[in-house]
Amino acid sequence: MEETEACGRLPDFRSVGMRRKNRSESGKGRRETKMNDLEMYREQLAMCDDRIIDVLEERNSIIEKIMAYKQEYGMPVLQPAQEEKQEHRRQERLEGHCYQNEIENVFSEIVRSSKRIQARHLFDYNIVLIGFMGAGKSTVSEYLSTMFAMDVVEMDQVIAEREGMSIPDIFATYGEEYFRNRETQLLKEMQLRKQAVISCGGGAALREENVAEMKKNGRVVLLTASPHTIYERVKDSTDRPILNGNNNVEFIAELMEKRREKYEKAADIVIYTDGKSVLQICEELIAKL
Repeated sequence: MEETEACGRLPDFRSVGMRRKNRSESGKGRRETKMNDLEMYREQLAMCDDRIIDVLEERNSIIEKIMAYKQEYGMPVLQPAQEEKQEHRRQERLEGHCYQNEIENVFSEIVRSSKRIQARHLFDYNIVLIGFMGAGKSTVSEYLSTMFAMDVVEMDQVIAEREGMSIPDIFATYGEEYFRNRETQLLKEMQLRKQAVISCGGGAALREENVAEMKKNGRVVLLTASPHTIYERVKDSTDRPILNGNNNVEFIAELMEKRREKYEKAADIVIYTDGKSVLQICEELIAKL
């Protein structure tokens, strides 16, 4: 028996090669088509980005117009109810959306950026809050941060973190002078910041050097309240070393009077916080600045 008969019919290698070539060319064509589709998708994505940039530019321009309108007609700058209304509208629009979480994350940053635009429109400087303990500095700084996406520097907190111990422990270990020197150094560092809210410790404004540093790149806002109001706010606090053993209205009133002249001399504006909401205090602050 011949080999061809024993092994069966030998393949036609020219035919096999042709089929392989055809398949190869067909596969190449499909790959080229897919690559063309990919480039098309990439171009569509780039066009989407262009539209997003245009829309964001328009949105930011509208924010500027709203700010200018409010100022021209003496309207309150802070309108949390309106912000809540807009947030509710967005949530309703996105409810059940397949990209709800992703879009909400994007909007969160868009809103934050809008608040920064408002801050830049209002304040070309730092806001430095001074005043006696319990006057409302931390509360006001947190609210301004929420409404305008401004950075907050809580001086006592920063110093405590750097020293690795609480303020009372710093006083007990190194003394008040050491702590005051740390305050001065931190205020000097703030010259590199802009549109930040700096919440100072109660004694920071008693040093003329500190006040000079505050005013180089900031407006100084004195928050104050009656001794009784201050006492009610701090009576349960354990991190006020100046009040150790003297946490009563009489001592607070005496110490406030001792500091009053230096506080008022340092301040660009004075705001009384008794009986006012944080919204009212911040609106007054914006109007006076």
